[in-house]
Amino acid sequence: MTATAIATARRLTGADDLLFRETSELFDEYRQYYGANPAPAAVAEWMHEQIMSERARIYVAGTGIEAQGICSIAVVPAALTLRTAWLVRDLYVTPEARAQGVARALLELVAHDARRNGAHRVSLQTETANTRAIELYARNGYSVLTDVALMEHPL
Repeated sequence: MTATAIATARRLTGADDLLFRETSELFDEYRQYYGANPAPAAVAEWMHEQIMSERARIYVAGTGIEAQGICSIAVVPAALTLRTAWLVRDLYVTPEARAQGVARALLELVAHDARRNGAHRVSLQTETANTRAIELYARNGYSVLTDVALMEHPL
């Protein structure tokens, strides 16, 4: 666990985790924030599947037993270094808990776990218009890459 003045972060281990339900609800809130329809049962099932299959690592942060922030990580092979790269896929903090160290606690724990597991790097992406997120990430050791092209192939 990593602690800040207010928030503590930890990794979820399964559906029997005390904060699983709250974390699932927070993921659904995050999805709705970006325009998705509410789907609490589907989100809980997806989270459980991601955790149990080890396709993703799910982190939660907050105070006490209240989930205030979430982060999902994809661990992918990095063949050139024969290690792994950790990709921050989702990071969300409830509006009322922002600027209280919740995101920092999540990012610190992810970096700690990645380092401990021999990862080559932790990467993330965000919209260029999301200046608050870019500033947050910069304060936490991330830098903007200018020599990489982000591309996608929608299916």
